[in-house]
Amino acid sequence: MSRAAEELEALLRVCAQLRDPQQGCPWDRAQTLGSIAPHTIEEAYEVADAIAAGDPARIRDELGDLLFQVLLDAQLAREQGWFEFADVAAGLREKLVRRHPHVFGDTKDETHAALARQWDSHKAAERAAAGLQGTLAGVPRALPALVRAAKLGRRAAAVGFDWPDEQAVRSKITEEVRETESAIAAGDPTAVAEELGDVLFVLVNWARLLHVDPETALRAANDKFERRFAAMEARIAARGLAMKELSFEQWDQLWAEAKESE
Repeated sequence: MSRAAEELEALLRVCAQLRDPQQGCPWDRAQTLGSIAPHTIEEAYEVADAIAAGDPARIRDELGDLLFQVLLDAQLAREQGWFEFADVAAGLREKLVRRHPHVFGDTKDETHAALARQWDSHKAAERAAAGLQGTLAGVPRALPALVRAAKLGRRAAAVGFDWPDEQAVRSKITEEVRETESAIAAGDPTAVAEELGDVLFVLVNWARLLHVDPETALRAANDKFERRFAAMEARIAARGLAMKELSFEQWDQLWAEAKESE
């Protein structure tokens, strides 16, 4: 047995012990698949943060935390008599082989476009086999809204429902902004929220046509804002100013300084 197999077997035993009715951990014993789901999402984002930071030790630790979520879920499913971790691993192996005929089969067309079409075809067949009807079926509602919007847009575009080019999307953005302004003028909060949602959705699709991942772009913008705001705070402290007493013009000048310093 390889070291990886040995460690995985040991981890599975640890998870089973944590759930032991008599000698297990009270917190782990109290968990359900539903209660664990938010932690799984959180751990996935912590993995992404560690990767973005480029810290190998942190990446290793966060991957371990995410793996624990998977193993604990599998243990809970085993207790319900649904399936075991071995079934999860076997299902994944079979899926990977099925979705990569250019690696494990006779298909030799390895162009990016061909592989993308092949992947979409396999996914569509799997959704149909699972009883999910429709192009947009099966896009998880638990995804962050920005990520889900991008995925919905890609699905729709794959069957031809798309703008002809990015310029057409820009015109749609202008249209949606005008509709938002009309809702604001009408004093209708519900309509304002709806129209703003439309603006965001179109912006996500504009990013897709520009070959930009909107989640990554927004994360970078968040980091930039955080960095520049910290620089403003440092200037404010150095000048002995009080943040809540600053005028809009002073904030604007501080922002310009922080931006210029980069």
